[in-house]
Amino acid sequence: MAGGEAAGAVAASVDAEVVLAGGGIAGLATALALRRAGVARDVVVLERHAELRATGAALTIFPNGWFALHALGVAHKLTSRYDAYETSKVTNLESGATQFFRFAGNKACSEGVKLRPIDRKALLQALAEELPPGTIRFSSKLVSIDTEPAAAAGSSETAVVRLEDGTVIRAKVLIGCDGVHSVVARWLGMSEPASSGRSAVRGLSVFPDGHGLKRELRQFLSEGLRAGMVPISDIEIYWFLVNNTVPAGKPPPARSHAVSNQLQNIRKKASNFKFTEKEAAGDPIKTLREVTENLANHMPEEYLDVVRHSDHNNLSWAPLLYRNPLSLLIGHQAAHGAVTVAGDAFHPMTPDMAQGGCSALEDAIVLARALARAATPAEGIAAYVAERRWRVAWMVAGAYLSGWVQQGGTNVTGVRGYMVKLFRDWIFYRFVFPRLADTMWFNCGDLTPHKEGKDHTE
Repeated sequence: MAGGEAAGAVAASVDAEVVLAGGGIAGLATALALRRAGVARDVVVLERHAELRATGAALTIFPNGWFALHALGVAHKLTSRYDAYETSKVTNLESGATQFFRFAGNKACSEGVKLRPIDRKALLQALAEELPPGTIRFSSKLVSIDTEPAAAAGSSETAVVRLEDGTVIRAKVLIGCDGVHSVVARWLGMSEPASSGRSAVRGLSVFPDGHGLKRELRQFLSEGLRAGMVPISDIEIYWFLVNNTVPAGKPPPARSHAVSNQLQNIRKKASNFKFTEKEAAGDPIKTLREVTENLANHMPEEYLDVVRHSDHNNLSWAPLLYRNPLSLLIGHQAAHGAVTVAGDAFHPMTPDMAQGGCSALEDAIVLARALARAATPAEGIAAYVAERRWRVAWMVAGAYLSGWVQQGGTNVTGVRGYMVKLFRDWIFYRFVFPRLADTMWFNCGDLTPHKEGKDHTE
């Protein structure tokens, strides 16, 4: 595959200009951005898996993501393959009410920046194809990080990266793009991701003869559950189910007496798992049984039919984690000299505003541009963190609050729960979410190759 090769036999010690830990969206986009901006020629991407990952099955790219992909020069490879959509339909199964809203709000959109759901692996391949062969080192798991004085006088420290196979890589710049449980973020001393109190099952369903569904996001709300589905092509549909996490051995809390007996039975089923999340995660058969026979068995048949067509290789069930946005604002751990983080390693967030992948693409552009303009890597990384922390803190907070409200107040009961749902049904979808969507039209800017021989790695 273009842009990568298996680790195979490796030298005991390797020198590199820039090392990126993680070959997901953040890692590949940042590697490409660094090359486009002319910051470094020798970029190494460490991917612990044997091939490009596709965890999450699909994602929606909002305008801010398309602006970044245009800057990277790969947008055209994806817009020609995936159709755009502009509307969402939300049905409350308790009341039977359905609401429609537009993601664009009052924004005028060109064809190139409309919302498009795309296959995650297609995005990774589009980025990887632009990288020179050998850039991605597959089956390369990062296990530890250290620093040592740089050989050149006046230079910053050198990052010493050790891999599971014993390889040692010395890098002038280290960027952690290694996900929510980032080794690099932990080394930097960043706070551990926190639980949102919710988990999500996500899958990709295939209809070889076509599904015939309209290009829009459909969502269904129930007590402690939120389900959704959106076509990404004529034969593929991305679907998800978000459930309130129920601690093992703890019965669900009592609910308002105003709810009908039928709904109380539904809630009881939703919290009385046939399999625990830990048991079902990683086992597609158990996961699908839990969704179709228990958690979502009261969902509309059209949704259940989509779930039953799931590709077992693109199915996941995992807790939704996020980093405290306050720690992103006041903490200074996101950078240490020429070491920093990007994407989920920097700002893990819940998927409720579909900004995980888009924000990672923004990071790539801003980081490469900051490094290109700075006199030293440490100065560039400091500038990148200073520029990004306010926006990403807002995105993490907005995503968490959006999911909490849409869920009807995660694990909130009684009068408070009733008020949250009232706010959701009458105010949030009509007035708040369209404004949140408007903030997703942020343009991170272009990549301008640096000049005057300012190569930080020479």
